[in-house]
Amino acid sequence: MAPATVTIASGATWQEVVADRQRHRDATVAEIRPPVPAVRKEDIPLNTTGIPKKLLTEQEVQITNTDVEDLVKKITSGEWSSATVTNAFLRRAGLAQKLTNSITELLPKRALDKAAELDQYLAANKKPIGPLHGVPISVKEHIPIKGEDINAGFVGWVGQVAEEDALIVQYLESAGAVIFARTTQPQTLMQIETDSNLYGITVNPYNTTLSAGGSSGGEGALIGLRGSILGIGTDIGGSIRVPAASNGLFGYKPTSQRLPTAGWVAAMAGAESILAAIGPISTSLEGLRAFSKSIIDQKPWFKQPSLVALDWRDSAQYYPERKLRVGVIYDDGVVRPHPPVLRALNEFVGKLQKSPGVEVVEWKPWKHDLAWSIIAKIYFADGGADVKAAVNSSSEPWRPLAKFILHENPDVTEHTITTLWKAILERDDYRTAYAKLWNENPVDVILSPAGPGVATKHGTGRYWGYTSQWNLLDYPAIIFPTTDAVTDAPREQPYEYPEGYQPLNERDKYVYGLWKEHGAEGFDDEKLFRAAQILLEEAGLPTAVPA
Repeated sequence: MAPATVTIASGATWQEVVADRQRHRDATVAEIRPPVPAVRKEDIPLNTTGIPKKLLTEQEVQITNTDVEDLVKKITSGEWSSATVTNAFLRRAGLAQKLTNSITELLPKRALDKAAELDQYLAANKKPIGPLHGVPISVKEHIPIKGEDINAGFVGWVGQVAEEDALIVQYLESAGAVIFARTTQPQTLMQIETDSNLYGITVNPYNTTLSAGGSSGGEGALIGLRGSILGIGTDIGGSIRVPAASNGLFGYKPTSQRLPTAGWVAAMAGAESILAAIGPISTSLEGLRAFSKSIIDQKPWFKQPSLVALDWRDSAQYYPERKLRVGVIYDDGVVRPHPPVLRALNEFVGKLQKSPGVEVVEWKPWKHDLAWSIIAKIYFADGGADVKAAVNSSSEPWRPLAKFILHENPDVTEHTITTLWKAILERDDYRTAYAKLWNENPVDVILSPAGPGVATKHGTGRYWGYTSQWNLLDYPAIIFPTTDAVTDAPREQPYEYPEGYQPLNERDKYVYGLWKEHGAEGFDDEKLFRAAQILLEEAGLPTAVPA
């Protein structure tokens, strides 16, 4: 396998470092056998999702179109070998890289060696090694893989090599998973798009003029094109959920300290004002459950004591024979969702209201503008100094959205110890007030848009209050797709804001402006991805929305 460490002199320019990383990525793709089909840039359509079927073998398409729960059955029954499955995903991931720019490197030797071990174990023992036996899993780059570069999206950090796998990777492999690909992330990791100097822009497989989301956007694009069906993302403000929503996938942000984070690399390590979470993105709801349960069943708190020591519990323990009570947020009171989002949410709620097992109530957001103000003030307690130093260490230029959040955001605050204490008290007071609201009007889950719009035009993703709300509260959340609006049929009712609409504030004005500029030409005609946050990991909602 191509070496992970950089091969250039220590005094290299940032451009030379970038060139080296991209050469390395391309070399790992070139290792795949049979070779990944060539694709000319000029032949790539806006919607790339139909390309794999044309360029891969029938069996490779069948394998990679299979969700986690069925893939495990196929492998453990002996119908498909783990080696065959792994190679199929390596080829589709290599193709996905050429179509969406979502890979930092493939890991063919590691993956195929592991697959061979699994096949030998199954043959010898007549049983799987674990619940994820043979399932290929992709990994966001800042989660370490032993022997590989770990740069977290900073050019200046290239050359750091992981001494061991991150703890979550160790648990997944113990459960039988095959680690086969690493995926892109944005500069600073603090964007809801994926754009870095190291690898450029990761694009949406359904429309390459749109974003794949961020910061786990490489995972979103790769899984959206089914170059993977299960991957690891991280989330401090929406970084699992926005890519899942942008690519029509399932995504799970657990409560912080639920799944193991030990070993991951990022700026501001040790910051505790808002804790990031680690979790899965998948093509199915069952993929999220299998991923999470396989780790929790191994009791990871014995190796990372800061984790919540709570066994996986069946949903029946929480939901006796009564209706599931669902609160609905249509608008967070800060930024009004674009018309297609509200239309899809209303249609979905209409279906829920017809279900005898569900009671739907409106959930009135409580000071979500205050929530955004609080979390924005404590994201960067040092005023962004650590992140800025990491970017500036190589003289790489600031990417537009990284510059926006760190240099143009008036909410970023450099705290003293005293002002940080005060900000933490504000955070805790808000959590207490929201809990009181919940206790006064108890619901089982809250259904909400994943954001004010569908997948954004590149460089425009500036508001993530619909997802960061739940990071501030530290509530678990699940994204699931509800509607696909790709259609050539004429619309009965055009999507539009109310006549004479006046934006609520500057943030709403910005998002409203995106609709007026791009709505009819970009957002409106593309795949319509919706999301809803589900409070408990064991909520037991169906894996597909009724037609």
